[in-house]
Amino acid sequence: MSPTQSPQNSPGRMTIMRATKWFPWLVLLCGCLVLSLNLGVRQSLGLFIPDMLNDTGWNAATFGLAFAIQNLMWGISAPIAGALADRFGTTRTLIGGSVLYGLGLYMMGTSSSPGELHLTAGFLIGTGVGATSFPVILAAISRVFSPERRSFALGLASAGGSVGQFIMAPTAQALNGSLGYVTTLAILAAISMLIVPVAFALTGKAEGNSPTAAPDLGPQGLAAAFHEARKHRGFLLLNAGFFVCGFHIAVIATHLPTFTELCGLPRSVAAEGLALVGLFNIFGTLTAGWAGGKWRKKNGLSVIYGMRALVIVAFIFAPKTSETILLFSASMGALWLSTVPLTSGLIAQVFGPRYMATLFGIVMLSHQIGAFFGAWMGGIVYDLTGNFDAVWWASVALGIFAALVHMPIDDKELRSTAKAA
Repeated sequence: MSPTQSPQNSPGRMTIMRATKWFPWLVLLCGCLVLSLNLGVRQSLGLFIPDMLNDTGWNAATFGLAFAIQNLMWGISAPIAGALADRFGTTRTLIGGSVLYGLGLYMMGTSSSPGELHLTAGFLIGTGVGATSFPVILAAISRVFSPERRSFALGLASAGGSVGQFIMAPTAQALNGSLGYVTTLAILAAISMLIVPVAFALTGKAEGNSPTAAPDLGPQGLAAAFHEARKHRGFLLLNAGFFVCGFHIAVIATHLPTFTELCGLPRSVAAEGLALVGLFNIFGTLTAGWAGGKWRKKNGLSVIYGMRALVIVAFIFAPKTSETILLFSASMGALWLSTVPLTSGLIAQVFGPRYMATLFGIVMLSHQIGAFFGAWMGGIVYDLTGNFDAVWWASVALGIFAALVHMPIDDKELRSTAKAA
């Protein structure tokens, strides 16, 4: 493809911009900003649960179910959003998702019944998050970077999302303490709409690869790409492993504030813990992205999940002080989204980047099904037993399972396999 040929038959001005060396870095920067807004706001929502529990009189299971629905809708909307982005373009998909996200945040604060909470905090926010998160963004980034730089670029993008969590968790807690959760959620809704102007730099779709990226000779259609992936054993194993990732993240993001109060610690400890998760996740995802370009990604995933299990076991037996909560948060933060550049990079490596938004969206659905059970089970277990012990031990068992399930994945490139045959 020549530097002057438009991959999307777009106007000449866009063609010239796409041909420049700095265009991939502009896409990466804007992708980081979108993920930063998406995850920064989303991972702060658990901070509002203690106040909403006190003001509404609803039980923990009600909020657990709302966040479980949110995680499930995130997962359901992710492959749909990925397919829409692959077919119609990234920009339109992001704008539609940001509108739903902002509307859900605003209405969450004014919910007057459990049903309204499930609609707003669950369906609307979940759909908005799913349409503005990893599958859509990482696919756009994958299409503009060469295979040699792709893994590190995906790590940078995932780390960019953590910057938002590092900033937004303490900010949301400070606003909530001074203005209350209704006003704070309205402010977060306005902040989420900043995705709209940034989205205009993310214009790619599956039919056109950037002139800076290697050509992709994958399946000629979404249906063909899906059938190719579903018959690949490694794709199924990636789905199983990412289920565990979702379970772990939902348990901590949703229930750490309640767990912290249960331990008799100040509410600020939970906000500091979530901020540390975001801070250390920056280093974790950058390291994972760098390592994924040098060593086999499936081995890195096994190490990450095994380390998660060890960290949670140590936390179970440790005294529950502010220091141990923060140390646990930092440790899990280093392992938090480090699975994302490796999992998404493995999909692009095996199946090619053309339909990565759709294929990673399917894997993201498995992630969010795990998150559904993590959020919901946490609330149910707390209501029944008054503690989260069973959830922590379930997290350990799932971590060991995920460490083992990645080992037999066949990570050979299908395109290379086809050529060799």
